[in-house]
Amino acid sequence: MQQFNPRALEYLNAVKRFGSIRKAAARLNVDPSAISRQISQLEDTVGMAVWDRMNTSNPVTPAGAELLRYYKQMKASEAATLSRLQDLIGLRTGDVRIAVGEGFISDLISSSLQSFLTAYTGIHIDVEIAGAKDAVQMLEDDQIDFAVTYAPARNPKMHCLVEKHHPLDLITPYGHPLSRTDTPLTFSDIVNTPLALIDSSTGIGRLVSLVQEVSHVRLEPRLKTNSVAVVKNFVTSGMGITFMPRLTVIGEIRARKISTVTMAHSALSQARVCVLCVKGRELTLAAQAFLDHLKQSMSFLMVNADEVGC
Repeated sequence: MQQFNPRALEYLNAVKRFGSIRKAAARLNVDPSAISRQISQLEDTVGMAVWDRMNTSNPVTPAGAELLRYYKQMKASEAATLSRLQDLIGLRTGDVRIAVGEGFISDLISSSLQSFLTAYTGIHIDVEIAGAKDAVQMLEDDQIDFAVTYAPARNPKMHCLVEKHHPLDLITPYGHPLSRTDTPLTFSDIVNTPLALIDSSTGIGRLVSLVQEVSHVRLEPRLKTNSVAVVKNFVTSGMGITFMPRLTVIGEIRARKISTVTMAHSALSQARVCVLCVKGRELTLAAQAFLDHLKQSMSFLMVNADEVGC
């Protein structure tokens, strides 16, 4: 079998990412016929179809999917090698791409990001705000190096680099009647209280949907949003309750604006923060240095929830 043409693999990856040859050509600023020709040559090389033009829902064939896995591993290995070569002259330059949930932003910006950029002036950080579901997709598409996620769904393609225990608690306005209980609450206990819920593409939303399903209790939120800031303000303004890890609202707890209540369901009480990367894909030197820095400076990655004092 002949050696794979890297340009053909690049074009196949672009077609998969953007959904069609025409869209990929527009993004890459090349003629669609050039992409079509390269894919045809790739099919001649492997002796199998790699792109089913008649299948609009899932056009990548098993052979194409195998080639894309090879291409992504090749690109990751290339980036890691270049990164190690940079190490020969010191960690002076590099690019790091990460995704984080909105609830981690305050923790990330307050000290971790500032101190890293001060220490490594030649490294540039690209931070995308994404829920767990979207962050995993960005990893699969090779758009980011790693993702700081809350309660991601299990995925055999992902590897967890760091894991910390941060339960999903009920948060209420300070002094709310629900906050005076001495026992964990169930969904049945809160069903008649005004509630805000965050989008199910996030780890928080996924867990709440899961518990509704297994407990057969349907919550009817007064407010639905994809913003952590919106649901937090919903609570601090006294409008109602929501779900959030305690560390996300630690400032409001200490200022006596918010109270937290433990929930009874194990899916919530056992929730975790995970730093994810693609299994088998090496981090660049700059990305590894940034992750090591976060593990020593970002509260969510330094301690478990029960180690945080109020």
